[in-house]
Amino acid sequence: MKLIRFEYQGTIHCGVVTGGGAVPVAEINARRGTKVPDDVLAIIQQGAAASLDATGIGAIPLDQVRPLVPYDVPPKIWCIGLNYHSHAVDINAVQPEEPGSFMKPASCIVQPGGPLVLPPPEVSNDVDAEGELGIIIGRQARYVPAEHVKDVIFGYVTTLDLTALDVLARNTRYLTRSKSIDTFFSFGPVIVTADEIADVDALEVVTAHNGKVWSRDFVRNMRTRPFELVRFHSDYFTLEPGDVISTGCPRGARIKPGDTVEARIEGVGRLSASVVQGTRQPRYF
Repeated sequence: MKLIRFEYQGTIHCGVVTGGGAVPVAEINARRGTKVPDDVLAIIQQGAAASLDATGIGAIPLDQVRPLVPYDVPPKIWCIGLNYHSHAVDINAVQPEEPGSFMKPASCIVQPGGPLVLPPPEVSNDVDAEGELGIIIGRQARYVPAEHVKDVIFGYVTTLDLTALDVLARNTRYLTRSKSIDTFFSFGPVIVTADEIADVDALEVVTAHNGKVWSRDFVRNMRTRPFELVRFHSDYFTLEPGDVISTGCPRGARIKPGDTVEARIEGVGRLSASVVQGTRQPRYF
């Protein structure tokens, strides 16, 4: 199953992606007599995806909807740095022995399509964008044995993770700051349930820059592969339904205003965004 959140005729829905487009959850409920929440995060939290049967129900063509991130505030966003050797080489860094994980705040999420807003040059003048495979956690869990990791994964998603490389280069302790600038993360727009991916290690993760493939590599070549990432991190904190673990990029693409960047994973999805230059404009809410 593929879940999507989208805007259609001024209203936000979530739905199931079929060959014909997006079937709204509200329409499925009306036709099936079910009460599945019209909210992707709630569907994951309540384990309600199994009740979504879109068979034979008319879909809205995808070119008529505006895709959105599946939910605006994930419980946690964890990312993995330098999980591919090629990425470590690209930024002249050494791969860590254990997963080099860090968190990102929900405030840095941007909708599919962007824009990715580059900060003023005095904040950062060297930013890269990285297409990655994301894991969506489906159940609350702690100390997950390796043989039960599949039981806690809801599905997979494409992600875009941005880094202010010049900030990070000043000091490795600035990693979180370099990763947390507004619009420096996106995921979706489609979440593919785990049962649709026969072999996660066989997935190829591609980052495209201005329409051309910039980097590509297979999940099996990660230093720490997805199932082990879930097991490992469950030793340190409780996994929550809807948590996102973005598993790393083969090599990031340096971006500038006017560029486009895309994360592409066959069988999972595509996530693209445009790049613009931001300015220093004080805002008070």
